[in-house]
Parts: sequence; C-alpha cells; structure tokens
Amino acid sequence: MTAALADVCPGALVEAVEVDDVADGTNSRARVRLRYASGAGPERVFVKREGRMFNRLALTALGARETESRLVASGLALPLEHPAFYAAAVDRSRLAAVTVMEDVTLRGARPNDATVALDVDQVRTGLLGLARLHAAYWGGPLPDQLAFVRPWQVGRVWAPVSWTSLARALRLLRTGGHGLLIPPGVDAGVVERGFRGWATIAAKHPRTLLHGDPHLANTYALPSGVTGFYDWQLIRTGNWSHDVGYFLVSSLSTADRRDHERDLLADYLAELTGQGAPAPDFAEAWALYRQTPVFGLGTWLHTLSGGGFQPLDVCLAVIERFATAHADHARTWSPPPQRRTGTPLRTDHDEPAPTGTPNL
Repeated sequence: MTAALADVCPGALVEAVEVDDVADGTNSRARVRLRYASGAGPERVFVKREGRMFNRLALTALGARETESRLVASGLALPLEHPAFYAAAVDRSRLAAVTVMEDVTLRGARPNDATVALDVDQVRTGLLGLARLHAAYWGGPLPDQLAFVRPWQVGRVWAPVSWTSLARALRLLRTGGHGLLIPPGVDAGVVERGFRGWATIAAKHPRTLLHGDPHLANTYALPSGVTGFYDWQLIRTGNWSHDVGYFLVSSLSTADRRDHERDLLADYLAELTGQGAPAPDFAEAWALYRQTPVFGLGTWLHTLSGGGFQPLDVCLAVIERFATAHADHARTWSPPPQRRTGTPLRTDHDEPAPTGTPNL
C-alpha cells in the first residue's frame, strides 16, 4: 500500500492494513482501511483483484482480465466522474491483476443498486459524462497509452456457445416462474441473431473510446447528483450508441424510459456538439439507439446463465428493462422529430463484420 500510494501521497508510510467488506463476483473486491506511521493518505482505499479461476478464465476469453489495470497504469485522465486511480499491477503467470483506487464513499458517494432504477436527472448526468468521454476520442486514433484497447468484436465461432447459453437462461427464467419477463416470440435464436447483429453495428464508425459496460450496477451517485462510472474492465473502441443505449435502458424504469428516452438522447447529442464532436443527426442516432436493447438483453441472459457473476435479483431487474425496451422498439414507431445536432452518422454498411472473442 505504501508503494501503491507513493505517487499521489509522497512520504506516506502505511504501517497497517485492515481488509473488510470483501465481495466475490466476477472479481474479488474489498475496502481496505489504512493506518500510517508517517505522512498522510486516504483512510480507506478500494482494491479489486482476480476472482475465482472460472471467472478469471471467462475474463480472459473476453479480453478483459487486465484491461482496467492497464488503463490505470496508463495514467490517462478520463473526462467524466470516476474513482481516482492509485496503482495497478498484472501477473500474467497467475492470470492475476490488481487495481487500487479511491473509495468514493469517502466523498459521500453511494453505489447504485441495479434493482432500483435511477431517476431521469441521474441518467442525464451520466449521459453527459459519457458524451464528454466519447467526444474526447471521437473518430480519431487513440493515444499511445491506450494502444492495448481493442475494437468491439464478437466472433461468429462463438454463435453455438452463445445460443446454448441463451437457451439455458430462458429455461431458467421459465422454470423459476419468470417466463413472462421475455416478450412473446423471443427465443434463443432471436436473441442470438440480434445480439450478434448489434455487436457488428457497435464496432462501426465513427469509433470512440467506450466504457463498454456502463450498466446501472457499475455506477454511483454523488451527493451533488452527478453519476459516476466504475468497473472499466470492458473498455473498448466502438460506436457511441453502445454506451448510450446500454446505460440508458439498464438505468431507467420502463415508464421513465418511455417518457424521456428521446429527450435524453437529444441531451447526449447536444453535449457531444458542445464538446466539439460531429454529433450524428437525431433521426439516425434514434435509429441506432432503438437497436441497442437486444444486446443488453442477450448480455444479461448470458450473465444469468453463467451464474455467480451477478445476484439473481439484479439479473431479473435488468433483464426486465432490456426485454421491455426490446419489445417497445420492435414495434412500429412514428418518425422521430428531425432535431439536427451535427453531421450525419456514417454507417459504413460495406465494412466487414468483426471477428474475435465475444464481449458479453
């Protein structure tokens, strides 16, 4: 801990640590209390390290085992609310990685509970933060410090595995009495095709830097009302609409989403323009956003099928939001208002479909 804090707390000498609040999910996470022999530093830090071997192998397949640690080690500033990063290290021989970061509860932050939807203003502040992140890297090459960040990729070779996982999740929902969460006519084949089709779109231009996994459970609320993002393991390059759709749909109640999603999308586009990025036309952005829920639905069905990655109540709450949004946007909508906020979005329909490991 002395070494981890050396850059931000020069002269601080940690003489004792106390580990508490250990939680095991995809990773192992804990708050660590610190006592100093000399100098000064935070009274607590948040430490994240590798979880059980199965989860380590799953993260390896996703190309996500070391990503957050490498982001921390890059020293790059991110233009949105997130925990301050202190230090990171990787041990490839043990499939291990560790990150030491700020315990945001010391600033009065409250980790968001995925079973409780955010209000509209909380989602708006999160979208504005994502817009600043996206604008900073819009359409251009990433800096050398981020050379490790991969494009969004889902390989066709994984389709049978994906279908099997989705079928298992749907069976678990039915046998558990939750079958009505899934819209009529939606089966493993429908979700798999939509999941894979959306992943192809998510890799298209204009590409930017994506959080990659900005669902509600990866956010926190500051007393000021600002929404922050943590868990940067799935950082990717790809289309802006992935982050926007994934965050917005996972975070709002169905009623609030139906009432406010158009306005929230317009606010995101306006912030992009204000940050100097060539934001897409609203109609084209709306058409992309409407396609995003099936990816979230597939992702959380995979999460349910895998077991142990998220609690059951969290999976059910988020699956319901994505399933309802998918059903809503599969219907015929009236044309959206033409609210232009920048240059049209390039679709690049002739770009080859990406290949690689799935990013679930």
